[in-house]
Amino acid sequence: MEHSVKIKNLSVTLGGHLKVLKNINLELPVSKTIGFIGPSGAGKTTLIRGIVGSLKINSGEISVFDMPAGSRVLREQVNYMTQELSVYPDLTVKENLKYFITMAGQSRKMSRDILVEALSLVDMTSKSDSLVSDLSSGQKQRVSLAVALIGSPKLMVLDEPTVGLDPVLREKLWNLFAKLSKQGTTLIISSHSMDEAERCDDLVLIRNGELVSHSSPKELLRTTGTKTVEESFLKLVGDKE
Repeated sequence: MEHSVKIKNLSVTLGGHLKVLKNINLELPVSKTIGFIGPSGAGKTTLIRGIVGSLKINSGEISVFDMPAGSRVLREQVNYMTQELSVYPDLTVKENLKYFITMAGQSRKMSRDILVEALSLVDMTSKSDSLVSDLSSGQKQRVSLAVALIGSPKLMVLDEPTVGLDPVLREKLWNLFAKLSKQGTTLIISSHSMDEAERCDDLVLIRNGELVSHSSPKELLRTTGTKTVEESFLKLVGDKE
């Protein structure tokens, strides 16, 4: 079975004493929507930063498509959307996308089509000439997501991509995520929303820096004898305490 990410005996300590991740072992599939689910402070963002290669690892290994995380060759294959604003507020939406399309090495001939498609996918066509600084927090989030879509990456890593979005747009984005995974893109999506977890193909439940469970939502419900992912999570956490 082909894997997008392999993590072996991963532990991360910050500030010399705070153990954020504790002996994580994971093998993540390809062409799936994978949810990293857990409460705020569980270690989701730290794990994501390890996968995209922006974090110093204290012990253990992370490989992405059989290459060490952070390898130069992965830069064109992995796109990362952070929780923080990752675009320039003093540029328009269109100017931001043009810049990142150029940085991604896309040809000038293709850039217009890429720009139009990215704006359409995140429902921001009408705001293309607006300064990012004038947008709402949800709209800024959508511009960051549009940037993450550039270049048809093999792996998209999205940290809380639906925070602050209205229910209608959240539904559109999850439909987009499902479409991308069917086309061969692997998506890692972190969230503290248990209802969003049920829309993923594969679930990684994390709490206090520890791996609680890794399975499909259907398998999780079956093994815990529960009806929702939230009930499953609470049961698994209770069993550990």
